[in-house]
Amino acid sequence: NKNNVTEFILHGLTQDKTVAKVCFSLFLVFYAIIIFGNLLIIITIKTSEQLNSPMYFFLSYLSFVDISYSTVTAPKLIHDLLVEKKTISFVGCIAQLFAGHFFGCTEIFLLTVMAYDRCIAICKPLHYTYIVNRHVCGWLVAASWVGGFVHSTVQTLMAIQLPFCGPNEIDHYVCDLQPLLKLACSDTYITGVTVVASSGVIPLGCFIVLVVSYGVILVSVRTRFSEGHLKALHTCTSHITVVVLFFGPCIFIYLRPSITFSADKMVSVFYTIITPMLNPLIYTLRNEEVKNAVKKLW
Repeated sequence: NKNNVTEFILHGLTQDKTVAKVCFSLFLVFYAIIIFGNLLIIITIKTSEQLNSPMYFFLSYLSFVDISYSTVTAPKLIHDLLVEKKTISFVGCIAQLFAGHFFGCTEIFLLTVMAYDRCIAICKPLHYTYIVNRHVCGWLVAASWVGGFVHSTVQTLMAIQLPFCGPNEIDHYVCDLQPLLKLACSDTYITGVTVVASSGVIPLGCFIVLVVSYGVILVSVRTRFSEGHLKALHTCTSHITVVVLFFGPCIFIYLRPSITFSADKMVSVFYTIITPMLNPLIYTLRNEEVKNAVKKLW
């Protein structure tokens, strides 16, 4: 395909210099919290003998994915807030697109796996250790990584095949397929439908699975309530909070035709920066076992 573009110019998050300076300070603090908070969870889980259940095994991988996912976009966003001309090479743009979809889709699958774990823990507590054993946990995490890789590969191949023959300004702070489709000098209807089918259906499908899982959990708790069920249900509230914060913006962005709105950039901030920052706080502040393990570690 014809491609005369070697770099793209990003419009960034805002054009107002005063707002940009404020955002720079905020996002620098947010990114530091993401790195420190998620690393703390990983180290705590790996060194604590008490946090050896499958739930914490999945949580450690979720924290690693959060660090990786935010690192794909946050450093570039923070840097661009203080520079006049925000550019990214064509190869860098494609690499950012691949990495963003890879870690983002992997996180979606991991959150779904964590919901399955909670469902088994509450609905079949006597068989929990047999059904969700270490071997099964390893396969579920591996499947999440493979699913993320396949999805991001499809997205990247579609982006590489787009012909760019002139306009190179992206009205966003990150490279993604929707804004790239607007720059392509060809009919992108089929590609746009494919993007919705792959990027939109995955979060929607996983979200439906999550809703069904928590519906089963609520029914199970109503029919046979115990202290053990209450403890497991308490961990679910943290997971539900994370799911709403992450899946809501993802579905808004990707489950629609290939058009862009002015609010897209602020909505994208939620699942690229805000959610990875809140995950450690949500899982730590609402979980006594993790808080005790952190105190013991310190």
